[in-house]
Amino acid sequence: MALKNRPVPREKPLPDADVHSEGFRQTREARRSALVEDYVELIADLIEDGNEARQVDIAARLGVAQPTVAKMLTRLCADGLVSRKPYRGVFLTDAGRKVAEESRIRHQTVEAFLRSLGVSAETARIDAEGIEHHVSAETLEAFRKAMTATR
Repeated sequence: MALKNRPVPREKPLPDADVHSEGFRQTREARRSALVEDYVELIADLIEDGNEARQVDIAARLGVAQPTVAKMLTRLCADGLVSRKPYRGVFLTDAGRKVAEESRIRHQTVEAFLRSLGVSAETARIDAEGIEHHVSAETLEAFRKAMTATR
């Protein structure tokens, strides 16, 4: 059955422009930081798993070309999140470890919340990869409370 080309009516009127724009601003900021967080979290995981994060491994796990990784690593170095050593891997600075830890906690919280709703482990893992960058601290706390309440 085809849907007619009618817009779905809004439940509420549009919010004030300043309030409305804040949601879009937060979304843009989340998009900008998501890639950095993904790289730093992956580097932390690779180091934890094998004591070294190599450019080739980062590229393979992210499904991107090595020149793409090289460009991002240059940015992460400039931002003070990683350091590189010739003929060695990539290492996190203290600031990089902090970003990775915060990202990992958000990811684990979102993934656990999705699992508590009955989402499969694989789907929850994949969906958490995107959602983790867009949830606020308030929403994460609500996820935690909801999971605690259902136990």
